Amino acid sequence: MMQERVYFFATCLGGVAFSDTCVNAIKLLRNSGVEVVFKKAQTCCSQPSYNSGYFDESRQIILHNIRLFNQDYPVIVPSGSCTGMMREDYKELFKGRPEYREVRDFCKRVYELSEYLCKVLGVQYEDKGQPLKVTWHSNCHALRTAKTIPYAKQLIRSLCNVELIELENEEECCGFGGTFSIKEPGISEVMVNKKIQDIQSRGVECLISADAGCLMNISGAMQKQNVNIRAYHLYDFLADRIGLQ
Repeated sequence: MMQERVYFFATCLGGVAFSDTCVNAIKLLRNSGVEVVFKKAQTCCSQPSYNSGYFDESRQIILHNIRLFNQDYPVIVPSGSCTGMMREDYKELFKGRPEYREVRDFCKRVYELSEYLCKVLGVQYEDKGQPLKVTWHSNCHALRTAKTIPYAKQLIRSLCNVELIELENEEECCGFGGTFSIKEPGISEVMVNKKIQDIQSRGVECLISADAGCLMNISGAMQKQNVNIRAYHLYDFLADRIGLQ
């Protein structure tokens, strides 16, 4: 019997490059007895346009999403970056506007998936994998705006056969930053190389993050440098460890 019904917001990168991750995220919810509603007409959270200064266009996107997810269900997002945008930055864009209350009420319903799994569902997972050393990359918006990193780490540490080894400079950006990596490719390359050096120094087999953009940036650079460390999205990793794959 289903315990609760939620909306699932896949994000742009989830739809374009991380569709398997979205499927695994939905499996994790359904594994806990949650009914998942997926709205086909969902679109970008508006963060790229917002970061590029297209505020009016961003407001149009935001109102589309808010009115699409119109039932009073939690909105579950497999990305701390998009969660931060949808939960905090939406309110900033609508301050002093007639739609502010509507936007604010929507923001209260937004959860990053790890946060929902820990805070609301209180999941307890049985680790079915072999012993493994991993490290964790915190994406900037999840760390500073959504503030959901502790929940992701809680899930990793709950796996009895997984050892989480912290990065020395965990809070430093990997150089992706959405449009930043396109506008400042030289600086972005230096930043990701520093991140990879930190990862290599930890003596781990896997890098885990809950942000698709950061993973694309870091894993792409590691492949170019022939670094033999697997980059794993948190929700793929969890689904694998508990036997949902």
